[in-house]
Amino acid sequence: MTRQELEVLMGQVLDESLELGLEELCRMAQADEAFVVALVAEGVIEPSGATRTEWRFTGRSVCRTQVALRLHRDLDVNLPGVALALDLLEEIRRLR
Repeated sequence: MTRQELEVLMGQVLDESLELGLEELCRMAQADEAFVVALVAEGVIEPSGATRTEWRFTGRSVCRTQVALRLHRDLDVNLPGVALALDLLEEIRRLR
């Protein structure tokens, strides 16, 4: 699959009306389940549903998980730092 085809696919998948389960989110963001659960515990992403089996995530959660994973993996930022960085990035986007 070419990069352009992947971008088109991601644009369709990340629609805010789309809801993903935990396993689907992990697959889309290429993150392991433990990392996603830690992001939920840290408040980086917020699923609807009471238990892991009921959790539903939006397209926004996929984006936040992908960025969080890169910050954590590539820059060795801890999870509280990831949460702060994501909030600051969103604030910058809002201000622009």
